[in-house]
Amino acid sequence: MSYQFIISTFDTIGTLLIAWAALRVHVNVLKEHKIDRKVERAVKKEEWMFALGILLIITAFVLELLHIS
Repeated sequence: MSYQFIISTFDTIGTLLIAWAALRVHVNVLKEHKIDRKVERAVKKEEWMFALGILLIITAFVLELLHIS
């Protein structure tokens, strides 16, 4: 197992954990219903951006693994 693989794995896991934590904050804010409609729409839009970001992180990790092998 190469150092590059370990570094890439830790980087990807760390990035995904940060994204997941931020998404959980957004979900909790939406559950409280103490925000106005405009903010609620913005948060829902950001959820799609989170999903796309996570998909891109995973795709980049897989492509990097294919390149290392």
